[in-house]
Order: sequence, then C-alpha cells, then structure tokens
Amino acid sequence: MQKRWVLKARGNPDKVAALSAELGIGPVLAELLVQRGVNTFEEAKDFFRPSLSQLHDPFLMKDMDKAVDRIVKALDNNEKILVYGDYDVDGTTAVSLVYTFLKELGHESLDFYIPDRYSEGYGISFKGVDFAHDQNFGLVIALDCGIKAIEKIRKANEYQVDFIICDHHRPDDHLPDAVAVLDAKRPDCDYPYKELSGCGVGFKLIQALAQRRNIPFDSLYKYLDLVVVSIASDIVPITGENRILAYYGLKLINSNPRPGFEAILKFSNINRKPGAEARPVEELEHNGNNGDDTDCIFTRELTISDLVFLLGPRINAAGRIESGRNSVELLICSNAETAETIGQQINDLNTTRRDLDSTTTDMALDA
Repeated sequence: MQKRWVLKARGNPDKVAALSAELGIGPVLAELLVQRGVNTFEEAKDFFRPSLSQLHDPFLMKDMDKAVDRIVKALDNNEKILVYGDYDVDGTTAVSLVYTFLKELGHESLDFYIPDRYSEGYGISFKGVDFAHDQNFGLVIALDCGIKAIEKIRKANEYQVDFIICDHHRPDDHLPDAVAVLDAKRPDCDYPYKELSGCGVGFKLIQALAQRRNIPFDSLYKYLDLVVVSIASDIVPITGENRILAYYGLKLINSNPRPGFEAILKFSNINRKPGAEARPVEELEHNGNNGDDTDCIFTRELTISDLVFLLGPRINAAGRIESGRNSVELLICSNAETAETIGQQINDLNTTRRDLDSTTTDMALDA
C-alpha cells in the first residue's frame, strides 16, 4: 500500500521563539503548539489545562431558544416526547444522554426510537414519523440525524408532530421545516465551535435546558462519559470544546463509569482494580487540573484509543447485527447485573460482526 504523507506547515519562527521563551520549553514543543494554533501563554494554559468553564453558552447556537421553549412547553403540559437517534455510537449515546436527562427531570411520558439499519436506513425515516404519529407523540427530538430530512419533516408537520433536529452534519441549501434546527454547520449559525459530535449537540441542548431551569451545571458532569465515547468513535476533531468535553469525559469513565460501560469493558478484559471505589463526579471539575490522572478504578488507565477500539465497536455491533435499541438500553441502565446481561448479549453480537467481516473479506479475496 502506498502512503501519502501530508506535512503540516511549519509554525511562524518568531511565534515559536516567543512561545518557547514565555513558557520555558524547548523549540520542538513550542513548534508543535504553534502548529496547533497555540501562540500565547493563556492559549497554552487552556490547551494543557482544559476547564468546563471554557465551554460556550449553548444559546449562541441558532434556534437553541426555540428548542428549549418547545421542550419546556412539552414538559409543562406533560406531552409525550420521543427521543430519536441513529443506530451508531454517536446516535445511541446522544439518545441515552437526552432521554436520561428528561427522565431525571421527572418526565414520564417519554420513549426513545432507534431506526432499523436494514428496513429504515440512516436517519429519520417515514416509518419513524408514522410511529410518532400513531403513538401520539407531540414532540420528537432527533439526534445525530435529520439535517437533510426535508420530506420526512414535511410529513411530520402534516401529522402535527413537532420535530427538534440536533445534528452535526453539513446541511444542504434548504433546511427541514422543523420547530428548531440545531447544527453549528448551518451557514447562518454563529456558534463559535463547529465540530461537535451529534451527542455533543445533545449535550449543548441539555446544558441550555439546565440553564433555563436553574439546574446546577455540576449535575451534567455524569453525562460526559457518553459525550467522550461519541467524540472518540465518530472521529471528530479533539479540539476546542471537544477537547474539554473529552478530557473530563475520559476522567469520568476512569473514575466512575456507568454500569453499561463497565460491563462492556469486562468483556474486553479490563476489570475493576481489587477494592477500587468510584470517585464522585462532583470532584471532576475541582480536581481536574491538579495533574493527577492516575485515579483509575480499572487495572489500567483507559485512553481515547480504548474507546475507539474496545467500546465503540461493541456499541455499534448491536445496530449492525440486531437493534441499536439494545445499546441504548445498556447505556441508560443503572443496575450492574442487568447491564452485565445486556453487555454479554452485545459482546456476542460483536463477535458475530467480526466473524461476518472476516468471512466477507475471505470471499472478496477469493473472488
């Protein structure tokens, strides 16, 4: 296989020299920082010591006020809400995040929907719209999909089913006629960071809802594990807000993983250390910048690569082989025994997926 190397342009020599002197570091490290757009002491501080206080105001995103107004109306009127997401890792983590947040607000008229990969395909489907109508859902929150679902949203409007779209893919020239369309890649959206994952957009939505409801931001820490898994598995750039969310999400998985993630990791031969106890999530912001990244409850510290190659494929396998709904059931589960049962099922599906991939590869090579 022939490789093609794309070399990043050298940093400005004057900026490299100035940063090297200001930080007291060697020119090689200073060069790497400048190549990444880090030119000052303050920018270097933010790069090496991410803080959740650096996250942008979610209401800077176009239509966020409309989305929050519509969800608050649904909550106040006890409308049925359907949380809709794609069958891959980004979609199922996003659904798990928003569904759990609304559930914890005490909203009981709630369900989630994951389209079937083979009978419905990617994104919002006519079958999903029909389901929402037939089951009397007044509001659908679509995550990691929907930015191009113009005909589906037109059908939903005929049914008088409102949609809020939370997507991160690039839109076409025309947007769906939904109640709100949250996508930083909209040409008319001035949100400062454009590379959020689908789950990341879902996080900005619950951040906005929390602000509107005067819910402390601390209560959102526990969702950052879902966000980092989406960032890693969807291969979005780990820069800006993604870097902050990934930093704290990775610390959370290492210190206090949700039962679903811990169950999957057991099948990856990464187990809890004997006698290790989870750290409270409230400590993450206060202890996040002390340089101590060794407080891990597993036999070794998990990395972004572990999320990509150990967690991601197993979560994906459910949607590829059977149903992505299984992945959501695992991620929203609070009981360790139930999580282990679902985790075993998903691990078996991943084994089936690998066998199918291997068989297909052999058939292609023999053809």
